[in-house]
Amino acid sequence: MNRIIIDTDIGSDIDDALAIALALRSPELKLEGVTTVYGNSDLRAKMVAKMLQLSGQTDVPVMAGLDNSLLSNRPIWMAGHEGDGLLDGDEVLVYDSRHAVDFIIDTVMSNPGEITLIPIGPLTNIATSLIREPMVAKNVKEIVLMGGVTRLGDNGADLRVVEHNIACDPEAASVVFGSGAPIVMVGLDVTLKVQITEKERQDLIRSNDPLNLKLADMMGRWFDFVKEEHTFMHDPLTVSLLIDRSLVKTKKMSVQIEYDHRPRTGQTVASFTEDANVEVCLDVDSERLVQLLMRRLLGGDAS
Repeated sequence: MNRIIIDTDIGSDIDDALAIALALRSPELKLEGVTTVYGNSDLRAKMVAKMLQLSGQTDVPVMAGLDNSLLSNRPIWMAGHEGDGLLDGDEVLVYDSRHAVDFIIDTVMSNPGEITLIPIGPLTNIATSLIREPMVAKNVKEIVLMGGVTRLGDNGADLRVVEHNIACDPEAASVVFGSGAPIVMVGLDVTLKVQITEKERQDLIRSNDPLNLKLADMMGRWFDFVKEEHTFMHDPLTVSLLIDRSLVKTKKMSVQIEYDHRPRTGQTVASFTEDANVEVCLDVDSERLVQLLMRRLLGGDAS
């Protein structure tokens, strides 16, 4: 069983919530805790607490983390409707009072080689943990992160140069990628090949499961926001690699973060070196990933 901590910027986009739901419904995974990051960590922690309540798994601790970027030098982007479709205005949701960074450090250091960190938002909490306790890099089993883009796959010409999670805090990303920890980078090279549609949303509604109904509501609001009837499965793909690593093809590379003081920098530059520590995902079996996700959410065959 893989013991994991998910570090999330869950908000208006549905993929963070679907990733957490996938982890909750996968018997191969033991979710040791969920930490939140970026912009409004308190609101995000309450969203996770609500998901746990709906799933009946309130024993999973939730901790809020850092709101600003590592150097507090980046503008914060939020859609403005985080929590819509999940939180009720008068609801009181309580989460663990420990700080996310303290929890990450304590859990990894107390369980050397046992804990996988799964950051699916900006890397501020993870970088701060590594700065406060550099031995986290040696004691973590691996860091499987959603972020970055190399443009080295077969769809490279169609991809943008920077990715949101890295661009929100490139200084933090530089700390993480430079830490020497074993890393799997799940970037736009593969995540933009995986999408779910209105069909999957209707399947969630038909399940009549309380959590699935909330996820479907959130998904519908996101479709309205982006004016599309599909969305990309960045974060569920990342979590899925702790269930089935064969979903992706990777190459071992080194990754450096290029940044300066402009608001939108943070290019992830991948290259082949002898001391490479990053498995960079370059292709994905997108159909099999969607099948896995929906089987878990709908309670079907768990294989």
